[in-house]
Amino acid sequence: MSNHQLLRSDQSDREELNQALKHADQLNKQLELIINSSYDGIYISDSEGNGLKVNDAYTRITGIRAEQLLGKNMKDVVKEGLVSESVTMKVLETKQPVTIMQRAGGKEVLATGSPVFDEEGNIINVITNIRDLTELNRLKEELEKSKALNEKYRRELHQQRHQQQESVLEQLGVVAHSKVMQEVIALAQKVATVDSSVLILGESGVGKEVIAQVIHYTSNRADQPFIKVNCGAIPKNLLESELFGYERGAFTGADSRGKAGLFERADGGTLFLDEIGDMPLDLQVKLLRALQEFEITRVGGSQTIKVNVRVISATNKDLEQLIKEGQFRKDLYYRLNVVPIYIPPIRNRSSDIVPLIYFFLNRVNKKYGLNKVLSKQALQLLQAYFWPGNVREIQNIVERLAVTTEEDEISIDDLPFFINQDHRRQEQRSLKSMVMSYEKEIIQQKLKKYKTTRKTAQSLGISQSALVKKMKRLGIKTET
Repeated sequence: MSNHQLLRSDQSDREELNQALKHADQLNKQLELIINSSYDGIYISDSEGNGLKVNDAYTRITGIRAEQLLGKNMKDVVKEGLVSESVTMKVLETKQPVTIMQRAGGKEVLATGSPVFDEEGNIINVITNIRDLTELNRLKEELEKSKALNEKYRRELHQQRHQQQESVLEQLGVVAHSKVMQEVIALAQKVATVDSSVLILGESGVGKEVIAQVIHYTSNRADQPFIKVNCGAIPKNLLESELFGYERGAFTGADSRGKAGLFERADGGTLFLDEIGDMPLDLQVKLLRALQEFEITRVGGSQTIKVNVRVISATNKDLEQLIKEGQFRKDLYYRLNVVPIYIPPIRNRSSDIVPLIYFFLNRVNKKYGLNKVLSKQALQLLQAYFWPGNVREIQNIVERLAVTTEEDEISIDDLPFFINQDHRRQEQRSLKSMVMSYEKEIIQQKLKKYKTTRKTAQSLGISQSALVKKMKRLGIKTET
């Protein structure tokens, strides 16, 4: 090969080398840009743990400058206190990725070191990635504070709601010292949070309307109307127009302008259907449709009217027996009886009698400016009385005593004759008769709950035949 050819070949090699160097420089710059564009901090060392590369984010996060790391071994960096411990050295020791919590430049960081191997499986570099935990910890603290604040507000709202409920109970005159009545109140307050239909059961005078008011005034409908209708007190021919309203000219004597019914007046609130067992059978069909569709049609009208009404009903009758007799619709019963609430008679919750007496006496004293008190003996007789009229009878008798007695102290002599007579009868009763009376009452309650003698006997822990004999002896009608 001539000198000229050798010169040309050498020149070509230099050009290729320059191109390769130029390309490598471009790749290095691109790599530099990529590393520095990372939001996370990046530190690169050689196989001995000497610093080769640090990106800008590492300095931003830790405050440690590049010159404090580059060319220095990580062991020395740890000795200087720049970092608490070296993830790089742990990677070199274990030859696998390692993640640790690290203090770097006074900051708490999450450091992850990853080894880079050559073709022969030797570590040639360690790449460390760090993330600032200071901000994450701050956010975590704020989240914990937020949770604590939310819990505080939740407790305060719960307390406020409880206080509001207590205020409602006080205003309504609810007295519930007995466990059974406390359970009734708790159930009423629970169903107040939903719009399910409620059927309140119990004898006349036990306070069914008061429980209906508890449900309404502790619900989110409290500031909307509470409308009561006594289904047994309104004549059959007028009850439909009272409930659903009527259009003008619907019947003789109707208001020429028409009239909105109780469903419309109760819109947004609660409609209390007292004595639902007295509702005429033909009207029950229209009531069922109103409860199913939440819409009504006025008497004499054809246009349906949407209503948003929560319905609570009450009765002292046995609706299941009325269903058997064909006097009450089974489908309406199930629509009304979504949540049943049974209020026991006052004779079955004697611990409520004295608190109720004092409550009504204090209310009458305050109302009329009186200062009446009960003698110990009078209070004992009132507590022992059977109270067939339940809470309503207590209220009436206490008011009568307060406004009719001459002296401030109400004595035994001031009590109605029938209360003293009842007391004398009770004193004359034998232990056997009292046991029989109590036994009869318990069996009747269990039969009402379990329906059959088999289930009732199981609940009482006796055989079915023994129960049937007791029922015959006590004059209780046998259930099949």
